[in-house]
Amino acid sequence: MLEQPEFGRRLRQLRKQQGRSQVELTGPGMSATYLSRLESGNRQPTVRAAAYLAERLGVTVESFGGQPQDSLTDTITNVVALSESELDAEAADRLADVLAGATDVDQMTRWYAWAQLVRIHEVLDDSAAERDALIQLNALSDELDRPLLRARARIRMAQCARKLGDAREVRRAVCEMLAIREQYALQLPASDLIRSKLALVFAEVELGDLAEAARLNEEVCGSLESTKGDLAAETFRTAAMVSSRQGNYSRAFAFVLEALEAIDSRDDLMLWIRLRLDAASLSMQARPLRLVEAQSFLESVEPLLKVTGTPHQEQELTFLQAKLAFHHGQLECAAEVVAEVEKGVELLSYRDRIRFKVLRCLLAIWSGDQGAGDRLKEIAAQIQMENMPDLAAEVWRAVAESAL
Repeated sequence: MLEQPEFGRRLRQLRKQQGRSQVELTGPGMSATYLSRLESGNRQPTVRAAAYLAERLGVTVESFGGQPQDSLTDTITNVVALSESELDAEAADRLADVLAGATDVDQMTRWYAWAQLVRIHEVLDDSAAERDALIQLNALSDELDRPLLRARARIRMAQCARKLGDAREVRRAVCEMLAIREQYALQLPASDLIRSKLALVFAEVELGDLAEAARLNEEVCGSLESTKGDLAAETFRTAAMVSSRQGNYSRAFAFVLEALEAIDSRDDLMLWIRLRLDAASLSMQARPLRLVEAQSFLESVEPLLKVTGTPHQEQELTFLQAKLAFHHGQLECAAEVVAEVEKGVELLSYRDRIRFKVLRCLLAIWSGDQGAGDRLKEIAAQIQMENMPDLAAEVWRAVAESAL
């Protein structure tokens, strides 16, 4: 019988493979607390405890003595066979458990396991866990010294870092990928190169180099073979982001419309939703306001988000609905929706969290809060110091309009 923590890892793996909860294994002489400590490795198993658990699980005591050498391969095979709709946190936990206990497996098998963990977390929209898995994947790619694996791992890291808003990590990952590609003359798919450069455009925008971002984006637009499809839509969406950061909201809105024309919901439903949220947001940043368009875009995605949306998208929708109610003069309704947004405000992007603070101040001014105007000015000054001129201009505009 293995010592801890190996016993606990194997026990947890066997229990999860059978879909059993800890409560289902408790009984005389086996409390939930004791079982939890066994699984965590904090208590050494007795012979009696091992026999009891083997009986409840329908296995032999020897089953706790380790895993077959091919168990990690089997687990990877099972995960690969799952469709996206079948992937869940249980699958991630099961693979992570087997991976943690697998000591005698080759590095390539371990690489495939981490690659599948990345896939699961991406599907579950758990970007933080996805990044943790990608750190391991990148490290293994370097150990294996396989240029193609190294390059592709950087591509995935850049995409994940973009979702997390980590511009410096995006820039680092893309630059390393491009260096590996040049050093080994790798032939990478054009779509991967374009998406990587789009991620780099995002990084340059966030890091304040709008000129470089515009140059890169123009380069990507010129390399497109078609103005249709998800790749074209992503390119036009990125161009819209660059234009909006330059303060040219009408041009940004035009790019979003091009992106919307490039795909329909059957091509990429999540991108289709994302574009409509972008369009609604830009409609409410434009001057004059485009409230009819904003409402239409939000109404088109609301039913879909209830079924397929991520928590981040659902929160963004709620925030945009609060802004729309405010601009329509439905202030009491806006205040109620703002209270809902408050419960999950951390799901919003940094910029939208600033916009949310602005909206709260504007509602406070409406309710007669004498200090709300000063708080709004403080937000504007803070953003200006953070070298976000476009966002600072947006907040200062709110300050000016609130004084009218």
